[in-house]
Amino acid sequence: MTGEAVIVGVDATAAGALAAVTGRTVARAAGVPCRVVHVTPARSAALRGGEPAQPDLTEGLIAAARSHVVEALSGHAPDDVLRTIEVLVGNPAWELRRVIADTSAGLLVLGGKHHAPPVRWFGGSTAHNAVRTIDVPVLVAAAPVQRFSRVLVAIDLSETAEPTLTQAHAFAAMFGATLRVLTVVEPMPAIPDVGVQSDVGEHYRLAETEARRLADTVAGTGRTEIRVDSGSPARTIADEAAAWEADLVVVGSHGKGWVDRVLLGSTTERLLNRLPCSTLVIPVHGPPRA
Repeated sequence: MTGEAVIVGVDATAAGALAAVTGRTVARAAGVPCRVVHVTPARSAALRGGEPAQPDLTEGLIAAARSHVVEALSGHAPDDVLRTIEVLVGNPAWELRRVIADTSAGLLVLGGKHHAPPVRWFGGSTAHNAVRTIDVPVLVAAAPVQRFSRVLVAIDLSETAEPTLTQAHAFAAMFGATLRVLTVVEPMPAIPDVGVQSDVGEHYRLAETEARRLADTVAGTGRTEIRVDSGSPARTIADEAAAWEADLVVVGSHGKGWVDRVLLGSTTERLLNRLPCSTLVIPVHGPPRA
């Protein structure tokens, strides 16, 4: 993880408390400051006709929001975290992006919540919006851990594989965690009226060879476990994480357009609603479309 700080987005829920604890754990391991932020949406009473809110209204809104969040998180998040919560007013994803830019942060930590697809698409999930729009790694905390001991990184052998694996190795190294690399090969459909079909076994061997080459390049020969499996990527990654009892799954985000994600979804966003453990999403921007 690179950057000068860890930014943690919290709210008055159990997910907010989990984000606060996880963010502090990661910041301490990385040796960087932890900045905890709560963003309260601007109320119509505070904004009239698009004009900025009066200072006393904004201050009242901030004070009420801080009191509510601190009260909700008391007993669940450390006292030193509660004392330093910053409260901002606006759109959560936009305000978090601004804070990240202002502090040159290298990581955003949020609490994971499960929402139905229509709610996610139309702004009901800060975590999903952050994964779509924020250009630093986003850690979505889903389960409490004292330290990360098992890190599963899923790569698909595209241009996202090496940067994703590099970030996963760096994160695992901070905690002295075991790193396992998983490559999911989607089943190849049979082609009608073609006598010679693809050699599935050879396809698996090539995928394993490439995954091992990437792992050796990033982490050093023989230091990383490699697994190749077949099936639906999101389901297969989630099943592997549960079976191996991973503390964290690391995936690369391909940076698809917003319309692509709304209409089709993505492996990353499906994982956020399926995983039994936390997820670290690495934004990787591929070459521009022709």
